[in-house]
Amino acid sequence: MSSLSVSECHKSLLHGLIPAVPVTFATSGRIDAAAQERYVAHMARQPVAGVALWAHTGRGLLLSREQRIQVLRAWRDGLGPGKTLIAGAGGSPQHADDAKAFVDSALRMATDALENGAHALMAYPPTPFRQSDQCEDLTLDYHKQLASMGTSLILFYLYEAAGGISYSLELLRDLFSLPEVVGIKLATLDSVMTFQDVAGLIQREFPERLLITGEDRFLGYSLMCGAQAALIGMGAACTGLQADLMRAYFQGRAAEFLALSRLVDELGETLFVLPMEGYIARVLWTLVHEGIIGRESSYDPWGPKLRESEFAEIGDVLHRVSQFEHARRD
Repeated sequence: MSSLSVSECHKSLLHGLIPAVPVTFATSGRIDAAAQERYVAHMARQPVAGVALWAHTGRGLLLSREQRIQVLRAWRDGLGPGKTLIAGAGGSPQHADDAKAFVDSALRMATDALENGAHALMAYPPTPFRQSDQCEDLTLDYHKQLASMGTSLILFYLYEAAGGISYSLELLRDLFSLPEVVGIKLATLDSVMTFQDVAGLIQREFPERLLITGEDRFLGYSLMCGAQAALIGMGAACTGLQADLMRAYFQGRAAEFLALSRLVDELGETLFVLPMEGYIARVLWTLVHEGIIGRESSYDPWGPKLRESEFAEIGDVLHRVSQFEHARRD
């Protein structure tokens, strides 16, 4: 096992970009292992603090156990030293009607992650508990059991429309008080107020916890609200651009930060649109345009069918990104 302590994990992620990476599926529904290897090798050269596997972008709760382990081992073996591997851990949707079986399946997923090279865990919100009148008690106990795995734990606040739970500030106080908690990935998408409220709670009461933005659609603003790292699906493509944005912000280069924010916002507004579940295929299509994988390896088995014109639209945005990058170098 190669897990990191809370302080080690905090230090490794601070001011860093952590892409939530997708899986390279062929239209047969099988993982294209060769494409995955090329993608891992590409990401190993990027200025990232680490990667997040088995997250929503990587379809972690929908992969088979064998597929999850295959993906994790590929990243463990290919990403290189000095970068943190975060693995999502959550209950199986197949056990949504049985609270104990649901939690047990989350613990099995966490065990698999740690035994195959993950350095830290990110706890999926326990969505089935949302309907219970004991939701907060069940949610707290679920996190306590994941925290007992003996490694660093990152909380995950996901907006309800995407399958998350609206954690109250009181519940967040209890969760932030768990000593194994490094911080929280906050992904509210359409609720700036929620992001501001949770950011304020951390700044006032839990400054030692890491606020990790998951806000692909307002990345720059979320940094200005106090985020100290970014764990985002958009970071899985055009990675250097977003890492440059973060460096510009934390190094106080305001004009560059604003210019990069406008470009990254345009990318986010192209990838994160309705149908929202299509963002995973759009990220994969972005990787195709970048020449990192082939179109034949950009299939999302669980995603909606997208308009072919969206592929061209992504290409147009990337052309503008390329023009901006060339202008910066000249």
